[in-house]
Amino acid sequence: MPRHVQDQIGRRLNELIPSVDTVGFDTRLGQVVLRLRAALLDAEAERQITKEFGDELIALVPRLRRFARLRTGSEAEADDVVQATLMRAWEHRSQFQAGTNLVGWLFTILRNTHLNQRKRLRREVEDVDGVFAGTLSAAPDQEHRIALFELQAALDALPAEQRETLMLATVDGLGYDEVGAILGCPVGTVKSRVSRARERLAATLGLS
Repeated sequence: MPRHVQDQIGRRLNELIPSVDTVGFDTRLGQVVLRLRAALLDAEAERQITKEFGDELIALVPRLRRFARLRTGSEAEADDVVQATLMRAWEHRSQFQAGTNLVGWLFTILRNTHLNQRKRLRREVEDVDGVFAGTLSAAPDQEHRIALFELQAALDALPAEQRETLMLATVDGLGYDEVGAILGCPVGTVKSRVSRARERLAATLGLS
């Protein structure tokens, strides 16, 4: 696939799933982050963790929210998943090995947390009724809005494993090895899923 088509898909996906730069401290998740930050400072003072671990963990909250929103299609549910993820990361902080990939470790916890919640609640995370599409920010140009909705529909038509792999590798900018570690599959499988997903999106959206 030509590089410019890959770039087009990447730009559109990033428009579809905007990044979340801040967490309002008046929200439930915001309160959790504040308490976690205080606990991390105490743990750092007692030399249970490094300063780098605490700083990076807090800094990664927006990326965790974005990944959770990709999986759930709901801001409220995404924040619940992130909250549970942060609690598990805190409880299992001793299991993280300094110098290894904190992003991959946290994303794996989040993914497993959401899978467990989904099994428990016996609910699907597919956006069958367009719930996620309805949360998109309205673009000033109607044609642009239509393009985003078409992209959402094309994403929904992808097999779940292709969609998730593509979003991790494209929107979150993770390396293939990181994505493979999160999803528990070989790098070759990651590359294959991303390639097939891009090809299907390009064909559906008429990109060339």
